[in-house]
Amino acid sequence: MKNPEHVGIVAIGAYAPPKLLTNADLEKMVDTSDEWIRTRSGISTRHIAEPEVATSDLGLHAAKLALERAGMTAEEIDLIVFATITPDYIQPSTACVLQRELGAFNAAAFDVSAACSGFIYSLTIASALINDGPFNNALVVGADCLSKFTDYTDRGTCVLLGDGAGAAILKKGPEGRGLLNSYLRADGRGVDCLVIPGGGSRTPASEESIKNHLHYVHMNGAEVFKFAVRVLEEAVKTALEQVGLTTDDVDLIIPHQANIRIIDSAAKRLHIPADRWVINLQNYGNTSAGSIPLALNEAYEAGRLHEGDVVVLTGFGGGLTWGAIVMRW
Repeated sequence: MKNPEHVGIVAIGAYAPPKLLTNADLEKMVDTSDEWIRTRSGISTRHIAEPEVATSDLGLHAAKLALERAGMTAEEIDLIVFATITPDYIQPSTACVLQRELGAFNAAAFDVSAACSGFIYSLTIASALINDGPFNNALVVGADCLSKFTDYTDRGTCVLLGDGAGAAILKKGPEGRGLLNSYLRADGRGVDCLVIPGGGSRTPASEESIKNHLHYVHMNGAEVFKFAVRVLEEAVKTALEQVGLTTDDVDLIIPHQANIRIIDSAAKRLHIPADRWVINLQNYGNTSAGSIPLALNEAYEAGRLHEGDVVVLTGFGGGLTWGAIVMRW
């Protein structure tokens, strides 16, 4: 989807809960080691929400920072799009919970469920609604509390997952800036590769579902790895080609922070130098929809985003879903 009205990100914010879960902590909980985790994933620590903290709470911190940086009040927000797979409730939407806590009562609000691709999907939807709809701006949040859905007896998943949130304010901007293109895809044949089986209408909560750990993340790691390496390359190249750019034009690329081996493999295929990648998974692990905006915020705070830079956001996740956005900052 090309962006004729040049809707772009005018402010970014992020938040991760202060409690840390280190590799040394996990060594005491499951059959693993710091070396095993770092070698296979690149992760050293993850941020973990306290029991009373929900996904909307993480999003609220990130949203407040983004609004402050944009010089806006909550009442000025026209639209809230909240990307998450760990909502506060089955219903209502986490976007409506966030709206209440912010006091953004002039906004429409809804959730997007696209797993780790959720922030990219949500940016695309929000920009389209600003282009073609009645909205002048949007607050887009990506946040997940994956620790609430992690089986800490399963070393294949528990070493990977953490909690975090990011938020962006979207508005129309000057010509040639903002979101230039968005490329989104999905393949439902991979539904079972990455899934939380319990809690929905197919497998409602029951004594049996709880006993069988069906309310936790289940992942076919080998299949997800092969899928991720392939689609990251496809998404980035296609999104760039559709607006007449190549990987040589990319100043900064911000991938979903799932596994360092996936990122390294994609970097080799794309021939984008290491110094153009934003990588922070060593400190956060996989935070699903929070992953890309957390990394984008770190790039902003580190002074790595410059006026006119070509920035690519790319992700993949359960569904299976994947995509990329090309922006000119």
